Formats: sequence, structure tokens, C-alpha cells
Amino acid sequence: MHTLTNDSMHGSIFVFLKRFVEYRHNYNTWVDILEREGLQSRIAAPYQMNEVYPISELLTIMLAASQKQGIRYDVFQESFGEFLVPDLLLVFKRFVHPSWRTYQMLQHIGSHMHGGIRKENDKTNPPPLHVTAVGKNILIIDYHSRRRMSGFAIGIIKGLAGYFDESDRVRVASATEPHAERVQIRIHFL
Repeated sequence: MHTLTNDSMHGSIFVFLKRFVEYRHNYNTWVDILEREGLQSRIAAPYQMNEVYPISELLTIMLAASQKQGIRYDVFQESFGEFLVPDLLLVFKRFVHPSWRTYQMLQHIGSHMHGGIRKENDKTNPPPLHVTAVGKNILIIDYHSRRRMSGFAIGIIKGLAGYFDESDRVRVASATEPHAERVQIRIHFL
């Protein structure tokens, strides 16, 4: 399932994943997952915020954690995406204009957030997100990635709406199968 080679993820996502697993379970669960998945070296030399690591390790840990929780992989991704938004915005606030809300964040996430991360560390490669405004109340995000993490993207969108206290006014739906490489996400602002 996780045959992506030469694909790296920013270390912050690993740190947030550890925090999420510990929040849902405890530190021992994190250690158990790493040991069971052959990643014991990450116990003695933990993931660091400003490094990059193989995406295959992230996908392996997320799959194992979803199985531990007894939930579907895409549901786990979504929950994790929602969970990490406050920390993500804190760590990467330099790429976010203070006046932005959910709508503006989504319009600029590819150019400002992902673009800024790429400039700081050229070993990272966040997936391209093509955002199209359809009128003033609908955004369509085309998410294309071999990582197949659309649940994660949907969770981040829902997390942004929650962060900006707009959950009651933002509806998010995937227009395609959640494990596809190319996914279209529709966001309706009420």
C-alpha cells in the first residue's frame, strides 16, 4: 500500500501525529506502533519538527493507528487533520495573514503555506492543491497526490472552520472516492 519512494513529509506532521496518538491513547501506544511496524529507531531518535522523513513511515504509522482505534483509514486521517490545525497554524503562522478566515486560508494554502514550506526546505513536497472559486460561496479543491491522503485534507479544512469558529457555516464534501490519487473536495460557505 505504501510504495512511495523519494517522497518526504515535513517533520511537524510526524510530531503532530505522535501527539494525536498520545491524545487518543497514550505514549505506550505510540511506542507499540513504532515497534510493531519496524520503526524502533524513531523511539531513540524521535521525529523532529524541522526535518523531513519518508512519507512511507507516516502512512504506515497512520494505518496502524487507525487499526488500533478500530476506524477506517480515511476517518482516522480526517480526525488527525482536524486535530492538528491549531498547532499547524501556530508553527506556520508566518505564512498566514492575520485577517484570513477559512475561505481565505483555503484560497491561499497552496501558494502561501505550501509554497513557504517548500522555500524553507526544498526536500518537502506538499501536494499541489488547485483551488477554484465557484461564485462567492463555493470553493472546489482539486487534490492530486500519490499519497492518497484526501481524508487528511478534509480534516484540515474542517479543522480550519472549527479554529475560526465557522463550523456551522462551512460544509465539506468529497466528490470522489476518498482513496483516489485525484480527489475533488467541495466546500460550501453558508
